[in-house]
Amino acid sequence: MDYGSLLSRCAQDLKPSGIRKFFDLAATMEGVISLGVGEPDFKTPYAIRRAGIESLEKGRTFYTANAGLAELRRQIAAYLERRFGLSYDGEKEVLVTVGGSEAIDLCVRACLNPGDEVLIPEPCFVCYDPITRLAGGVPVPIVTRPEDGFRLTPEALEAAITPKTKLLVLPYPNNPTGAVMGREDLEKLAQVLRRHENVLVLSDEIYAELTFEGKHVSIASIPGMWERTVVVNGFSKAYAMTGWRLGYAAGPREIIKVMLKLHQFAIMCAPTMSQYAAIEAMKNCDDEIERMAVQFGMRRGLMVSSLNRMGLTCADPQGAFYVFPSIRSTGMTSEEFCEALLREQKVAVVPGDAFGKSGEGHVRISYSYSVDHLIEALRRIELFLEARR
Repeated sequence: MDYGSLLSRCAQDLKPSGIRKFFDLAATMEGVISLGVGEPDFKTPYAIRRAGIESLEKGRTFYTANAGLAELRRQIAAYLERRFGLSYDGEKEVLVTVGGSEAIDLCVRACLNPGDEVLIPEPCFVCYDPITRLAGGVPVPIVTRPEDGFRLTPEALEAAITPKTKLLVLPYPNNPTGAVMGREDLEKLAQVLRRHENVLVLSDEIYAELTFEGKHVSIASIPGMWERTVVVNGFSKAYAMTGWRLGYAAGPREIIKVMLKLHQFAIMCAPTMSQYAAIEAMKNCDDEIERMAVQFGMRRGLMVSSLNRMGLTCADPQGAFYVFPSIRSTGMTSEEFCEALLREQKVAVVPGDAFGKSGEGHVRISYSYSVDHLIEALRRIELFLEARR
């Protein structure tokens, strides 16, 4: 059969994830240290695991409401109010999803008509561009610069908006750069957005609890922005629950209602066991968030100081658990650097251009690993660099 003519042209044209390419390659090699995947090395806290186990023992294995367990949605609303000062009705303005990734996909599909433009600050996580294309939209990258701390500036935002602009993605704290948008930064963006009434915002805040300087601020808390913003978050990073596949979206009920319809037809509901575990996380595990954040902060300091000492210029990331050092001093492209490092020293990192063309000249290194793991990886990176001097 001619599958090339039978399959979706749009889906066939999508590029594979640059993150998974190096992760999969590393998995085939002996003795590799991988710093490529953004997954906490902590076990899911015991109280959360226990709640999931209890849900199984009690036979809670049936479908939940499409939007998620009512108690979980109430707890999510309470959490957003407690941690970030955001007010949502858990019944009508919160939707539980299969990871934050599904929430992003639902938001994009709910908002876009064919030809609508989506503004995407780059470098950024790999999913926004393909999800936009699959929804019939047009991704419009906005380059962010190291000299601006990889933050989106109001000037760059204003210049990118056209009559076709429908949605702005705000991926902060940022993967891969670790950039954070503070309240003053967000207020400046809000001034621009209020001049353009038909532009919505998808605020991806999955790393909100990993903000190292001050507290995370959501653009939805800025006057005039709640009404046009969908906040996406989840349990993977803050609670070390990556494999539980649970996230959520919060926003105006008119948008959440449409997202819920798509969720009903595609997914039905998020995993029941994961939802019961998440209730425990929301109610009783704020201290676990703080414990893990302290560890990530210590690892951040180790990575930044070590890489700068080696000559790989590395800004101090303000959030998430990545560093994004420049490798231009080596004379190699990002791809060449990563391939050579993996081949010669068996350390896997991700080329910066996997996160958009503007990421070229950098690599993403995750420090969501043990200190011993990081120290050995840094030793090998230094050997790799010394061999080229």
